[in-house]
Amino acid sequence: MTIKVQTISDVIMDQNAYIVNLEGSSECVVIDPGMSGKEIASTLKAQQLKPVALLCTHGHYDHIKGVPALREAFLGVPTYIGAKDADKFENPRGNLSVDFDESTSIPAAEKTVRHGDVLSLAGLEFEVRETPGHSAGHVIYILRENLPSGAVKTILFCGDVLFAGSIGRSDFYDGNSEELINSIKTQILTLPDDTIVYSGHMRSTTVEREKIYNPYF
Repeated sequence: MTIKVQTISDVIMDQNAYIVNLEGSSECVVIDPGMSGKEIASTLKAQQLKPVALLCTHGHYDHIKGVPALREAFLGVPTYIGAKDADKFENPRGNLSVDFDESTSIPAAEKTVRHGDVLSLAGLEFEVRETPGHSAGHVIYILRENLPSGAVKTILFCGDVLFAGSIGRSDFYDGNSEELINSIKTQILTLPDDTIVYSGHMRSTTVEREKIYNPYF
């Protein structure tokens, strides 16, 4: 079955949230609810979609601020985050909201994930890989779709690690530039060249395009 990906972008932070589901299924997964929790909830209800999980790539506030609105709209939906970023939910300094004159504190995520985990959600299987560098506990989520031709389509949700023509920041308190580059080279650029890359900001890209045109590689 075909995997559908919808993007909802916040106009202030240009942060991308993603709604992912199998075509024809009423169950879905929301990745990085970010700044648009109420808008995402309205979209889901309008399309009669039910989120079975909220997957966060990391704990910075522009990627988690929408979690409470979705928890309220869909009672019982669990939130997942990398184990090393879990403390950021309840820590305004850790999630960087205090740096933007806010103080965002959210009840802890129900579940944590680690490198190599496979999450079976909404008929989809998400492979988890740890990719520190932008934040200590940053993770990415990989989907694979078997096409009628026999080929495999790879889809990557990489948060703020890699962007079209750029990379994520590493100057936050638990960031590390060497770890960031290593994460990209070992966990992302090793994926098939035609992998579709959905980032936390900016437009989508492919692994091949970043190998050729990204000035950091």
